[in-house]
Amino acid sequence: MSNLPKGTPCYALVWEGVIGSFYEIDSALNITLLADVMREPGHRYALLYGLADPTFAKSADFSRFSDAGKLMALASYSKRSTPSAEEEKLIAFLLQDCPHLKPRECEEFRHSRYYNVGLDDPEFRNFAGIFSDKLFDVFHQFAKSNMKRGMPLLIAGGCGLNCDWNTKWKESGLFSEIFVPPVANDSGSAIGTAIDAQFHYTGNPKIDWNVYSGLGFVTTGSFDLTHYDLYEPDYEMIADMLANDLILGWVNGKYEIGPRALGNRSILAAPFRESTRVRLNEIKQREQFRPIAPVCLEEEAARWFGCEHASPFMLYTYSVRTDALAAVTHVNNTARIQTVSSETNRNLYNLLIAFKARTGYGVLCNTSLNFNGKGFINKITDLSSYTIEHGLDGFVIEGRGYMLKSSKTYQAYLRASNSNANRSRDCWAVTALGVRR
Repeated sequence: MSNLPKGTPCYALVWEGVIGSFYEIDSALNITLLADVMREPGHRYALLYGLADPTFAKSADFSRFSDAGKLMALASYSKRSTPSAEEEKLIAFLLQDCPHLKPRECEEFRHSRYYNVGLDDPEFRNFAGIFSDKLFDVFHQFAKSNMKRGMPLLIAGGCGLNCDWNTKWKESGLFSEIFVPPVANDSGSAIGTAIDAQFHYTGNPKIDWNVYSGLGFVTTGSFDLTHYDLYEPDYEMIADMLANDLILGWVNGKYEIGPRALGNRSILAAPFRESTRVRLNEIKQREQFRPIAPVCLEEEAARWFGCEHASPFMLYTYSVRTDALAAVTHVNNTARIQTVSSETNRNLYNLLIAFKARTGYGVLCNTSLNFNGKGFINKITDLSSYTIEHGLDGFVIEGRGYMLKSSKTYQAYLRASNSNANRSRDCWAVTALGVRR
Protein backbone atom coordinates (compact mmCIF):
# COMPACT_ATOMS: atom_id res chain seq x y z
CA MET A 1 0.00 0.00 0.00
CA SER A 2 2.97 2.34 0.38
CA ASN A 3 4.24 4.45 -2.50
CA LEU A 4 7.62 2.68 -2.40
CA PRO A 5 8.42 0.96 -5.72
CA LYS A 6 8.53 -2.83 -5.68
CA GLY A 7 11.96 -3.99 -4.55
CA THR A 8 12.79 -0.98 -2.39
CA PRO A 9 14.80 -2.27 0.59
CA CYS A 10 13.01 -1.34 3.81
CA TYR A 11 12.33 -2.21 7.40
CA ALA A 12 8.96 -3.31 8.75
CA LEU A 13 7.62 -3.04 12.28
CA VAL A 14 4.67 -5.24 13.16
CA TRP A 15 3.32 -4.37 16.60
CA GLU A 16 -0.12 -5.10 17.93
CA GLY A 17 -1.83 -7.04 20.71
CA VAL A 18 0.45 -10.08 20.50
CA ILE A 19 3.29 -9.40 18.03
CA GLY A 20 6.10 -6.89 18.52
CA SER A 21 8.77 -7.57 15.86
CA PHE A 22 11.12 -5.82 13.44
CA TYR A 23 11.82 -7.23 9.96
CA GLU A 24 14.06 -6.35 7.04
CA ILE A 25 12.85 -6.68 3.44
CA ASP A 26 15.51 -6.76 0.71
CA SER A 27 15.33 -5.87 -2.99
CA ALA A 28 14.26 -9.43 -3.87
CA LEU A 29 11.41 -9.16 -1.32
CA ASN A 30 13.04 -11.66 1.02
CA ILE A 31 11.88 -11.07 4.58
CA THR A 32 14.27 -11.48 7.50
CA LEU A 33 13.16 -11.36 11.12
CA LEU A 34 15.49 -8.97 12.93
CA ALA A 35 14.06 -9.51 16.41
CA ASP A 36 10.99 -10.27 18.43
CA VAL A 37 11.51 -7.16 20.51
CA MET A 38 8.54 -7.59 22.83
CA ARG A 39 5.72 -10.05 23.09
CA GLU A 40 2.23 -8.58 23.44
CA PRO A 41 3.05 -4.86 23.31
CA GLY A 42 -0.55 -3.85 22.64
CA HIS A 43 -1.88 -6.13 25.36
CA ARG A 44 0.61 -4.78 27.92
CA TYR A 45 -0.30 -1.21 26.96
CA ALA A 46 -4.04 -1.83 27.31
CA LEU A 47 -3.56 -3.80 30.52
CA LEU A 48 -2.45 -0.67 32.36
CA TYR A 49 -5.82 0.90 31.59
CA GLY A 50 -7.56 -2.24 32.86
CA LEU A 51 -5.54 -2.22 36.07
CA ALA A 52 -6.88 1.23 36.93
CA ASP A 53 -10.43 0.64 35.68
CA PRO A 54 -12.69 -0.84 38.39
CA THR A 55 -15.04 -2.20 35.68
CA PHE A 56 -12.32 -4.41 34.15
CA ALA A 57 -12.51 -8.02 35.34
CA LYS A 58 -8.97 -8.79 36.39
CA SER A 59 -9.78 -12.50 35.97
CA ALA A 60 -10.10 -12.05 32.18
CA ASP A 61 -7.73 -13.92 29.87
CA PHE A 62 -6.73 -10.83 27.89
CA SER A 63 -7.04 -7.06 27.97
CA ARG A 64 -9.98 -5.33 26.24
CA PHE A 65 -9.37 -4.34 22.62
CA SER A 66 -10.74 -0.83 23.12
CA ASP A 67 -8.53 0.05 26.09
CA ALA A 68 -5.32 0.72 24.15
CA GLY A 69 -6.90 3.65 22.32
CA LYS A 70 -8.31 4.98 25.58
CA LEU A 71 -4.91 4.85 27.26
CA MET A 72 -3.46 6.74 24.29
CA ALA A 73 -5.98 9.49 25.04
CA LEU A 74 -5.12 9.52 28.75
CA ALA A 75 -1.39 9.70 27.98
CA SER A 76 -1.90 13.17 26.53
CA TYR A 77 -2.79 14.37 30.06
CA SER A 78 0.64 13.48 31.42
CA LYS A 79 2.61 16.38 32.90
CA ARG A 80 5.72 14.59 34.15
CA SER A 81 8.28 12.17 32.73
CA THR A 82 10.07 10.68 35.77
CA PRO A 83 8.49 7.62 37.39
CA SER A 84 8.36 7.13 41.14
CA ALA A 85 9.86 4.04 42.78
CA GLU A 86 6.40 2.45 42.92
CA GLU A 87 5.83 3.26 39.26
CA GLU A 88 9.19 1.72 38.33
CA LYS A 89 8.01 -1.57 39.87
CA LEU A 90 4.77 -1.42 37.90
CA ILE A 91 6.67 -0.66 34.68
CA ALA A 92 8.93 -3.66 35.29
CA PHE A 93 5.88 -5.84 35.89
CA LEU A 94 4.13 -4.70 32.71
CA LEU A 95 7.25 -5.03 30.55
CA GLN A 96 8.51 -8.32 31.96
CA ASP A 97 9.61 -10.98 29.48
CA CYS A 98 6.97 -13.71 29.59
CA PRO A 99 4.89 -15.69 27.05
CA HIS A 100 1.63 -14.13 28.24
CA LEU A 101 0.99 -11.53 30.91
CA LYS A 102 -2.28 -12.60 32.50
CA PRO A 103 -4.58 -9.88 33.83
CA ARG A 104 -5.09 -11.88 37.04
CA GLU A 105 -1.41 -11.33 37.78
CA CYS A 106 -2.32 -7.68 38.37
CA GLU A 107 -3.51 -8.91 41.78
CA GLU A 108 0.15 -8.56 42.76
CA PHE A 109 -0.49 -4.80 42.69
CA ARG A 110 -3.77 -4.87 44.59
CA HIS A 111 -2.27 -2.47 47.15
CA SER A 112 -0.87 -0.11 44.52
CA ARG A 113 -2.42 3.36 44.50
CA TYR A 114 -3.36 2.75 40.84
CA TYR A 115 -5.27 -0.49 41.33
CA ASN A 116 -8.93 0.31 40.49
CA VAL A 117 -8.18 3.99 41.10
CA GLY A 118 -10.39 5.09 38.20
CA LEU A 119 -9.50 6.93 35.02
CA ASP A 120 -9.97 10.44 36.38
CA ASP A 121 -7.08 10.19 38.81
CA PRO A 122 -4.51 12.83 37.76
CA GLU A 123 -1.49 10.81 38.92
CA PHE A 124 -2.65 7.78 36.97
CA ARG A 125 -2.94 10.00 33.90
CA ASN A 126 0.63 11.16 34.52
CA PHE A 127 1.72 7.55 34.73
CA ALA A 128 -0.12 6.65 31.51
CA GLY A 129 2.16 9.05 29.63
CA ILE A 130 5.28 7.76 31.40
CA PHE A 131 4.45 4.13 30.60
CA SER A 132 3.59 4.99 26.98
CA ASP A 133 7.05 6.53 26.57
CA LYS A 134 8.75 3.59 28.30
CA LEU A 135 7.12 1.00 26.06
CA PHE A 136 7.98 2.94 22.93
CA ASP A 137 11.56 3.35 24.12
CA VAL A 138 12.10 -0.43 24.20
CA PHE A 139 11.49 -0.55 20.45
CA HIS A 140 13.30 2.73 19.81
CA GLN A 141 16.47 1.58 21.58
CA PHE A 142 16.52 -1.63 19.56
CA ALA A 143 16.10 0.30 16.31
CA LYS A 144 18.76 2.80 17.31
CA SER A 145 21.30 0.04 18.02
CA ASN A 146 20.49 -2.39 15.22
CA MET A 147 18.85 -0.56 12.31
CA LYS A 148 21.38 1.92 10.98
CA ARG A 149 20.85 1.77 7.24
CA GLY A 150 18.47 4.73 7.05
CA MET A 151 15.90 2.83 5.01
CA PRO A 152 12.15 3.44 5.03
CA LEU A 153 10.09 1.98 7.88
CA LEU A 154 6.69 0.40 7.19
CA ILE A 155 4.42 -0.02 10.22
CA ALA A 156 1.56 -2.48 10.63
CA GLY A 157 -0.54 -3.66 13.56
CA GLY A 158 -2.91 -1.91 15.92
CA CYS A 159 -0.07 -0.02 17.62
CA GLY A 160 0.30 1.76 14.28
CA LEU A 161 -2.83 3.70 15.22
CA ASN A 162 -1.01 5.29 18.16
CA CYS A 163 -0.38 8.74 16.71
CA ASP A 164 2.11 9.72 19.42
CA TRP A 165 4.29 6.71 18.63
CA ASN A 166 4.06 7.31 14.87
CA THR A 167 5.21 10.88 15.44
CA LYS A 168 8.12 9.69 17.59
CA TRP A 169 9.23 7.33 14.79
CA LYS A 170 9.06 10.17 12.28
CA GLU A 171 11.05 12.48 14.54
CA SER A 172 13.64 9.83 15.47
CA GLY A 173 15.69 10.46 12.33
CA LEU A 174 16.45 6.73 12.02
CA PHE A 175 14.51 6.16 8.81
CA SER A 176 14.31 7.88 5.44
CA GLU A 177 10.52 7.86 5.64
CA ILE A 178 7.66 6.33 7.62
CA PHE A 179 4.58 4.71 6.09
CA VAL A 180 1.56 3.69 8.14
CA PRO A 181 -1.59 2.60 6.28
CA PRO A 182 -4.97 3.86 7.49
CA VAL A 183 -5.88 0.18 8.02
CA ALA A 184 -2.88 -0.60 10.25
CA ASN A 185 -4.99 -2.64 12.69
CA ASP A 186 -7.12 -5.72 12.06
CA SER A 187 -9.40 -3.69 9.78
CA GLY A 188 -6.72 -4.15 7.12
CA SER A 189 -6.55 -7.94 7.38
CA ALA A 190 -8.72 -8.60 4.33
CA ILE A 191 -6.68 -6.19 2.20
CA GLY A 192 -3.43 -7.75 3.40
CA THR A 193 -4.70 -11.24 2.61
CA ALA A 194 -5.69 -10.16 -0.90
CA ILE A 195 -2.29 -8.53 -1.47
CA ASP A 196 -0.56 -11.69 -0.28
CA ALA A 197 -2.62 -13.78 -2.71
CA GLN A 198 -1.90 -11.36 -5.56
CA PHE A 199 1.82 -11.53 -4.81
CA HIS A 200 1.71 -15.33 -4.68
CA TYR A 201 -0.01 -15.69 -8.04
CA THR A 202 1.47 -12.75 -9.98
CA GLY A 203 4.71 -11.78 -8.23
CA ASN A 204 3.36 -8.23 -7.86
CA PRO A 205 2.70 -6.98 -4.30
CA LYS A 206 1.64 -3.47 -5.30
CA ILE A 207 -1.99 -2.36 -5.52
CA ASP A 208 -3.84 0.77 -6.55
CA TRP A 209 -6.04 1.84 -3.66
CA ASN A 210 -8.08 4.71 -2.38
CA VAL A 211 -9.03 5.32 1.22
CA TYR A 212 -12.65 5.84 0.14
CA SER A 213 -13.19 2.29 -1.08
CA GLY A 214 -16.12 1.15 1.03
CA LEU A 215 -19.75 0.72 0.06
CA GLY A 216 -22.01 3.51 -1.14
CA PHE A 217 -24.62 4.93 1.21
CA VAL A 218 -28.04 3.24 1.20
CA THR A 219 -30.76 5.88 0.90
CA THR A 220 -33.66 3.46 0.52
CA GLY A 221 -35.75 2.54 3.52
CA SER A 222 -38.60 4.07 5.43
CA PHE A 223 -38.23 6.57 8.26
CA ASP A 224 -40.39 9.41 9.59
CA LEU A 225 -39.64 12.54 7.54
CA THR A 226 -41.92 14.64 9.74
CA HIS A 227 -39.06 14.87 12.25
CA TYR A 228 -37.05 16.99 9.80
CA ASP A 229 -36.92 20.23 7.87
CA LEU A 230 -35.51 19.41 4.45
CA TYR A 231 -32.99 21.53 2.59
CA GLU A 232 -30.92 21.52 -0.54
CA PRO A 233 -28.11 23.53 1.04
CA ASP A 234 -24.98 24.91 -0.56
CA TYR A 235 -21.63 24.75 1.23
CA GLU A 236 -22.07 28.28 2.56
CA MET A 237 -25.31 27.37 4.31
CA ILE A 238 -23.80 24.27 5.91
CA ALA A 239 -20.76 26.29 6.99
CA ASP A 240 -23.06 28.88 8.55
CA MET A 241 -24.93 26.19 10.47
CA LEU A 242 -21.68 24.74 11.76
CA ALA A 243 -20.41 28.19 12.68
CA ASN A 244 -23.58 28.59 14.75
CA ASP A 245 -22.75 25.47 16.76
CA LEU A 246 -24.94 22.93 14.98
CA ILE A 247 -23.44 19.43 14.99
CA LEU A 248 -24.16 17.53 11.81
CA GLY A 249 -23.78 14.07 10.36
CA TRP A 250 -21.96 14.27 7.02
CA VAL A 251 -22.21 11.62 4.30
CA ASN A 252 -20.61 11.58 0.85
CA GLY A 253 -19.70 8.80 -1.58
CA LYS A 254 -18.23 5.52 -0.36
CA TYR A 255 -17.20 5.09 3.23
CA GLU A 256 -13.54 5.17 4.25
CA ILE A 257 -11.40 2.11 4.99
CA GLY A 258 -9.95 1.83 8.46
CA PRO A 259 -11.31 2.68 11.90
CA ARG A 260 -11.15 6.49 11.70
CA ALA A 261 -13.51 8.93 10.01
CA LEU A 262 -11.78 10.63 7.08
CA GLY A 263 -14.62 12.80 5.88
CA ASN A 264 -17.15 10.56 4.12
CA ARG A 265 -18.89 9.18 7.23
CA SER A 266 -18.26 11.90 9.78
CA ILE A 267 -19.82 14.00 12.48
CA LEU A 268 -18.72 17.60 11.90
CA ALA A 269 -18.76 20.60 14.24
CA ALA A 270 -17.08 23.95 14.74
CA PRO A 271 -13.67 23.57 16.47
CA PHE A 272 -13.68 26.60 18.75
CA ARG A 273 -15.40 25.70 22.03
CA GLU A 274 -14.47 23.25 24.77
CA SER A 275 -18.20 22.69 25.23
CA THR A 276 -18.37 21.32 21.70
CA ARG A 277 -15.90 18.56 22.61
CA VAL A 278 -18.03 17.76 25.64
CA ARG A 279 -21.20 17.56 23.57
CA LEU A 280 -19.53 15.44 20.88
CA ASN A 281 -18.38 12.90 23.46
CA GLU A 282 -21.91 12.83 24.86
CA ILE A 283 -23.27 12.17 21.36
CA LYS A 284 -20.67 9.45 20.88
CA GLN A 285 -21.51 7.99 24.34
CA ARG A 286 -17.87 7.80 25.35
CA GLU A 287 -15.58 9.06 28.09
CA GLN A 288 -15.02 12.81 28.34
CA PHE A 289 -11.22 12.43 28.33
CA ARG A 290 -11.37 11.22 24.72
CA PRO A 291 -10.06 13.90 22.31
CA ILE A 292 -11.76 15.10 19.14
CA ALA A 293 -9.64 15.26 16.00
CA PRO A 294 -9.54 18.19 13.56
CA VAL A 295 -9.86 18.02 9.80
CA CYS A 296 -7.96 20.87 8.15
CA LEU A 297 -7.34 22.37 4.74
CA GLU A 298 -3.96 21.07 3.61
CA GLU A 299 -2.80 24.60 2.84
CA GLU A 300 -3.67 25.74 6.40
CA ALA A 301 -2.05 22.82 8.26
CA ALA A 302 1.30 24.58 8.72
CA ARG A 303 -0.33 27.75 10.02
CA TRP A 304 -2.49 26.16 12.69
CA PHE A 305 -0.67 22.89 13.44
CA GLY A 306 2.92 23.21 12.22
CA CYS A 307 2.31 20.40 9.72
CA GLU A 308 4.34 21.14 6.60
CA HIS A 309 3.08 18.24 4.47
CA ALA A 310 -0.03 16.26 3.65
CA SER A 311 -1.33 14.06 6.49
CA PRO A 312 -4.49 12.56 5.01
CA PHE A 313 -5.06 9.56 7.31
CA MET A 314 -5.08 11.01 10.85
CA LEU A 315 -2.01 9.05 11.97
CA TYR A 316 0.31 11.69 13.52
CA THR A 317 0.12 14.36 16.21
CA TYR A 318 1.16 17.98 15.75
CA SER A 319 1.45 20.99 18.04
CA VAL A 320 -1.46 23.41 17.91
CA ARG A 321 -0.33 26.97 17.23
CA THR A 322 -3.41 28.89 18.31
CA ASP A 323 -5.66 29.09 21.36
CA ALA A 324 -8.74 29.38 19.15
CA LEU A 325 -9.25 25.66 18.49
CA ALA A 326 -10.22 24.48 21.97
CA ALA A 327 -12.48 21.62 20.82
CA VAL A 328 -9.67 19.82 18.95
CA THR A 329 -6.66 20.62 21.15
CA HIS A 330 -5.46 17.89 23.53
CA VAL A 331 -4.45 18.88 27.04
CA ASN A 332 -0.80 18.61 25.97
CA ASN A 333 -1.47 21.13 23.19
CA THR A 334 -1.36 18.62 20.35
CA ALA A 335 -3.91 17.48 17.79
CA ARG A 336 -4.30 14.39 15.62
CA ILE A 337 -5.03 16.10 12.33
CA GLN A 338 -6.30 15.00 8.95
CA THR A 339 -5.41 17.27 6.04
CA VAL A 340 -7.73 17.61 3.04
CA SER A 341 -7.09 18.85 -0.49
CA SER A 342 -9.39 19.23 -3.48
CA GLU A 343 -7.85 16.01 -4.84
CA THR A 344 -8.27 13.87 -1.73
CA ASN A 345 -11.86 14.83 -0.82
CA ARG A 346 -13.43 17.57 -2.92
CA ASN A 347 -16.75 17.79 -1.04
CA LEU A 348 -15.13 18.16 2.36
CA TYR A 349 -12.53 20.52 0.90
CA ASN A 350 -15.28 22.78 -0.48
CA LEU A 351 -17.03 22.80 2.89
CA LEU A 352 -13.78 23.73 4.65
CA ILE A 353 -13.25 26.57 2.15
CA ALA A 354 -16.74 27.85 2.93
CA PHE A 355 -16.14 27.51 6.69
CA LYS A 356 -12.90 29.44 6.36
CA ALA A 357 -14.71 32.23 4.51
CA ARG A 358 -17.31 32.30 7.28
CA THR A 359 -14.97 32.07 10.32
CA GLY A 360 -11.38 32.59 9.18
CA TYR A 361 -10.42 28.96 9.96
CA GLY A 362 -10.37 26.09 7.48
CA VAL A 363 -10.69 23.61 10.36
CA LEU A 364 -13.56 21.48 11.68
CA CYS A 365 -14.11 18.85 14.35
CA ASN A 366 -14.27 15.44 12.70
CA THR A 367 -15.31 12.26 14.48
CA SER A 368 -16.71 9.00 13.19
CA LEU A 369 -20.38 8.55 12.35
CA ASN A 370 -21.12 5.26 14.07
CA PHE A 371 -23.03 3.64 16.88
CA ASN A 372 -20.73 2.91 19.81
CA GLY A 373 -18.64 -0.19 19.11
CA LYS A 374 -19.89 -0.62 15.55
CA GLY A 375 -18.72 0.35 12.06
CA PHE A 376 -19.69 3.39 10.04
CA ILE A 377 -23.40 4.09 9.62
CA ASN A 378 -24.28 3.36 6.00
CA LYS A 379 -28.10 3.40 5.86
CA ILE A 380 -30.33 6.46 6.01
CA THR A 381 -32.72 4.63 8.35
CA ASP A 382 -29.88 4.01 10.81
CA LEU A 383 -28.67 7.58 10.46
CA SER A 384 -32.12 8.95 11.25
CA SER A 385 -32.33 6.73 14.34
CA TYR A 386 -28.86 7.83 15.43
CA THR A 387 -29.70 11.51 14.95
CA ILE A 388 -32.82 11.29 17.09
CA GLU A 389 -31.41 8.98 19.77
CA HIS A 390 -27.99 10.64 20.15
CA GLY A 391 -28.89 14.29 19.67
CA LEU A 392 -27.38 15.40 16.38
CA ASP A 393 -28.89 18.62 15.04
CA GLY A 394 -29.31 17.06 11.62
CA PHE A 395 -27.40 15.43 8.78
CA VAL A 396 -26.39 16.06 5.19
CA ILE A 397 -26.30 13.26 2.60
CA GLU A 398 -24.83 14.03 -0.81
CA GLY A 399 -25.95 17.66 -0.58
CA ARG A 400 -29.41 16.91 0.85
CA GLY A 401 -29.98 18.33 4.32
CA TYR A 402 -32.22 16.95 7.07
CA MET A 403 -32.45 19.25 10.10
CA LEU A 404 -34.03 17.83 13.24
CA LYS A 405 -37.02 19.98 14.23
CA SER A 406 -36.75 19.01 17.89
CA SER A 407 -33.15 20.23 18.14
CA LYS A 408 -32.90 23.27 20.40
CA THR A 409 -29.68 24.36 18.69
CA TYR A 410 -31.32 24.20 15.28
CA GLN A 411 -34.39 26.14 16.49
CA ALA A 412 -32.12 28.80 18.00
CA TYR A 413 -30.33 29.00 14.65
CA LEU A 414 -33.65 29.54 12.85
CA ARG A 415 -34.69 32.30 15.24
CA ALA A 416 -31.35 34.05 14.87
CA SER A 417 -31.53 33.73 11.08
CA ASN A 418 -35.08 35.04 10.90
CA SER A 419 -34.29 38.01 13.16
CA ASN A 420 -31.31 39.10 11.09
CA ALA A 421 -32.70 41.73 8.76
CA ASN A 422 -29.49 41.77 6.72
CA ARG A 423 -29.76 38.10 5.78
CA SER A 424 -31.20 37.43 2.34
CA ARG A 425 -33.39 34.35 2.18
CA ASP A 426 -32.34 34.00 -1.45
CA CYS A 427 -28.88 32.82 -0.35
CA TRP A 428 -30.33 29.41 0.45
CA ALA A 429 -31.35 26.97 -2.23
CA VAL A 430 -34.41 25.98 -0.19
CA THR A 431 -35.35 27.48 3.18
CA ALA A 432 -36.90 25.68 6.09
CA LEU A 433 -40.17 27.42 5.33
CA GLY A 434 -39.94 26.77 1.62
CA VAL A 435 -39.78 22.99 1.53
CA ARG A 436 -41.14 21.12 4.51
CA ARG A 437 -42.55 17.61 4.74
